[in-house]
Amino acid sequence: MQKSADQFDLSDADLELDRPRATLVDMAADKLREFILLEKLPAGTTISEREVASALGISRTPLRGALAILEQDGLVEYTLSRRPRVADPSVHEISEDLVVMGALEALAGELACTHASDSEIAEVQLLSRTMEEGSGTLEPLDFFRTDMKMHATIVKASGNQSLLETHGRYNARLWRARFVSSRRTAGRERTLDEHAAIAAALNRRDAQATSQALRSHLGSTVTNIMIALEEQRHAADTEQS
Repeated sequence: MQKSADQFDLSDADLELDRPRATLVDMAADKLREFILLEKLPAGTTISEREVASALGISRTPLRGALAILEQDGLVEYTLSRRPRVADPSVHEISEDLVVMGALEALAGELACTHASDSEIAEVQLLSRTMEEGSGTLEPLDFFRTDMKMHATIVKASGNQSLLETHGRYNARLWRARFVSSRRTAGRERTLDEHAAIAAALNRRDAQATSQALRSHLGSTVTNIMIALEEQRHAADTEQS
């Protein structure tokens, strides 16, 4: 039987209500995105608008706006009866998106070597060090956000708005899969080494090395995500048996 949102703990979900509706919609989307990442709303879960709106302390109108944002991001989909549920993309779909993501980030790294400001390069160095120093102490969500901020900083530093927008769309679709991968401690040292290599190449403004380091890193990410998703499915099957 398919689970619905009211079967999961959505505590600590209240949002501030003294804000413009557009901001409230964005805040609700951010909170739902967090619920999906932390699997308070697991993949395949039917989302009860009434229950989730109540948990967030908002009306169903801004919630529907938030769901529309997440539908565009690929995190939420609608059934034939127009009921929202958390998307559960196939391994094949995730793999195809990651191939494109690798090409986008490789291009971003190449362009960033020419267009990045010194402060943007310094920020990438800082984020890489923050992950390395906090590898064993940062909460999984904080580690993941730092990781994604490093990648986003490089893409922004490319100075190419079309690339930034395209990367944003693919990254939104891969958000949950990348978080599942980021939580794995196995292979963490390799990930940190790859981040350090990316930061070092960018610091030298070596376009070829930066591009290759990012492409190689995304290749490792593909493998890690596949392993993480398989482990997750195995754990779910074991729990149900």
